[in-house]
Amino acid sequence: MEWDTDMLKKSIVLASLLAVAACTVGPNYTKPEIAVPATYAGVQVTPAPGQAIDPARWWEAFGDPTLTGLIDRALKDNPTMAVAASRVRQARLGEMQARAQYKPTVDATANTTDIKFSKNAGFSSLARAFSGGGGQGGVAGGVALPGDSIKTFAVGFDASWELDLFGGGRRGVEGALARTEAAEWNRRDAAVTLAAEVADAYFALRLDLDQIVVLNGEIERQGRALEIAGNIARVGLAPAIDVTRQNGNVTATRARIEPLKADLEVRKHALGVLVGQNPEALIGELSRPLPALAATPAIPAGLPSDLLRRRPDIRAAERNLAASTADVGVAVADLYPRFSLTGIAQLISTSLATLFTGDSLQLTGTGAATFPLFDWGKRKAAVGVRKEQREQAYQTYRAAVLEGLRDVEDALTRIDAERRRNALLRQALADADRSAAADQARYQSGLVAQDAVINTQIDVLRARENLAASDAQLRQLSVVLFKAIGGGWSGDAPG
Repeated sequence: MEWDTDMLKKSIVLASLLAVAACTVGPNYTKPEIAVPATYAGVQVTPAPGQAIDPARWWEAFGDPTLTGLIDRALKDNPTMAVAASRVRQARLGEMQARAQYKPTVDATANTTDIKFSKNAGFSSLARAFSGGGGQGGVAGGVALPGDSIKTFAVGFDASWELDLFGGGRRGVEGALARTEAAEWNRRDAAVTLAAEVADAYFALRLDLDQIVVLNGEIERQGRALEIAGNIARVGLAPAIDVTRQNGNVTATRARIEPLKADLEVRKHALGVLVGQNPEALIGELSRPLPALAATPAIPAGLPSDLLRRRPDIRAAERNLAASTADVGVAVADLYPRFSLTGIAQLISTSLATLFTGDSLQLTGTGAATFPLFDWGKRKAAVGVRKEQREQAYQTYRAAVLEGLRDVEDALTRIDAERRRNALLRQALADADRSAAADQARYQSGLVAQDAVINTQIDVLRARENLAASDAQLRQLSVVLFKAIGGGWSGDAPG
């Protein structure tokens, strides 16, 4: 046993020297500096005094409990979120694999072997000589004769350790950690996108409802005009065709409601799927009266530099760049020699009765080294591939930052333009209402023809529809801006 102890000591010393000499090859990752403007070129939208908006739950700023409930349910039950959470768990398991790759492994072994020798084996004459030229069977001098068998039993342990001298394993762990973080940011980006999709579908549904209310109100008003036209025609102050014309106007307005009703059902189906249920699951719930819509909140867009911290897709792209940088180090480590240590301790005996005794102990120690010599440039090409992938990841990160800046700029510009348009549409509606009231009074006095009344009615209807669409557009653009600035996630742990 003294020789085995000396060999063990030498192995430990060798491993210690190699560990001291270990280094980590490949580039060290440094987060790149991306230049962003100091402020947005678009008009800044600032919140009203005393108004504070939590970007993690921006939908609550709309003051609509139905919207809040829909988004909360979607974030909990939507399949997309379940997939994103599963990918986070998968990345963490990959991290565990990377951490374990260059650590010693120990396996327990147990086996039994039964060998029956051929009667025609080449050493048969020698075996017979050992047996004194005797018969065909039996074991003489511990040697099995041809046609006989030997059974052995073995139990033990084997341990192996590939030394991470050049840091390939450490770079692998770095890459796995970065990919786990990227998966988490992708999960949060999925939450941002999902919340925006639910809000957009909900406000599209509310627009359908508003348009139906506008048309029903106009039908009611046109019905009163039709009644007046009938009364005037009956006393002979207007031709009967006026009644027919006004009735056609009412019928045409009613016809415009049907496509809106169909679209309303489609929006309900979309919301049902977004919250992780069947398309028809929310039809009853969304057919009940909904709360009145509050004013569209003003959104603090913040500074462009905030995007690098706030937008999950940008954070995910940066983590993918870090992982790609670590992958270069893994490939570079393959250019260097590999060293491994293997030790096997076994108890081997031809009898179970003597298996667990000191004489059955068998020890094996192996130190191995692999030196890459010639592979037709395969390893160097692998390093080049990893470097190109790192360059692609860097450009993807740059593109994510630029796209994020553009998203915010576009949303700010459109919101500012839509606010001005909304104010003009309100003025246009007020003017159309006054014009319609004046023409209706003149028509009843016989001063104008019915065509003028119908035209002003159409103008009022168009103005009301345009204003309702503009109000919805402001809400939907606000959703776009909230999404653009990265609102909709919090720092909670993944599900």
